[in-house]
Amino acid sequence: MRVNFLLNKDFYHIAAGKIDVKSKAPNGVSFNVKGTSNHDGPTSASVEAKYADPPTGTVLNSLRFITKTHSHTSPSLNHAIILSPGNAALLISYQRAGLSLTQTWTTANVLSTKLELDNNLAKGLKAEALTDFVPSSQKFGAKLNLYFKQPNFNARAFFDVLKGPVANVDAVLGRDGFLVGGEAGYDVQKAAITKYSLAVGYTAAEYSAAITATSSLSVFAASYYHKVNSQAEAGARATWDSKGSNNVGMEVAGKYRLDPTSFAKAKINDRGIAALAYNVKVRPGVTVGLGLSLDTQNLNEAAHKVGTSFEFEG
Repeated sequence: MRVNFLLNKDFYHIAAGKIDVKSKAPNGVSFNVKGTSNHDGPTSASVEAKYADPPTGTVLNSLRFITKTHSHTSPSLNHAIILSPGNAALLISYQRAGLSLTQTWTTANVLSTKLELDNNLAKGLKAEALTDFVPSSQKFGAKLNLYFKQPNFNARAFFDVLKGPVANVDAVLGRDGFLVGGEAGYDVQKAAITKYSLAVGYTAAEYSAAITATSSLSVFAASYYHKVNSQAEAGARATWDSKGSNNVGMEVAGKYRLDPTSFAKAKINDRGIAALAYNVKVRPGVTVGLGLSLDTQNLNEAAHKVGTSFEFEG
């Protein structure tokens, strides 16, 4: 729901620094370079090149990927290279209208393949088949994911074919702004339901509210979102774990658009952790984000975090 975006998105203190560079070549090939410097753990980065087939089904021309030691060119493939210290992944994808094939090879020596069919089997249905293979241990995994979307109904199903098999299914039904949803997990081998959740909500143009019961109806949450006007937004969420303490967790957030090119956000929770964020579009194709997190109950301790984000698109 919209409250999740308000509470979680565009808070830049989570990482010390992030950079996102997007560009597109005259022949339609798009490139995306990302890098993240984490407060804890190694710095991660990824390089991606993508070419989408036009409706005529024309195959891809070529791609070129570069590593530290060599380069290689391959026809009719779309790819992405994800690099981080001690780990790297090479993704190769061939796309046609409604069809996407993605192959992944990591330095953990895991070979993964994903086949996606969108609106091919039925209108509103997207199917994904995923496999994982580890040559060193001869381990093999297979999963099937289904997404079905209609104007007043959304459903998803995730099947782990070789483990269990295990199935996780969720669905949401809406009418006149009212929403009812549910989730369930089932282990075929054990013939048992592994988890279940329920949710009810209401959404309108300017506000929405929801009550959820997750983790087999043991964790309860209530949330609301309000678009006060074209500049201001507000939202909050309260959470109670019936198997934990009697304390209720609370988060409150707000967003204010300063002008057409910038906005500011703020949030605070019941533990006294406050976060501030500022986003500005410096010029067309250049966006800068600044973030700060403060432990208001321990201002003298080194528990505060600062983060930055830079986005370039051309």
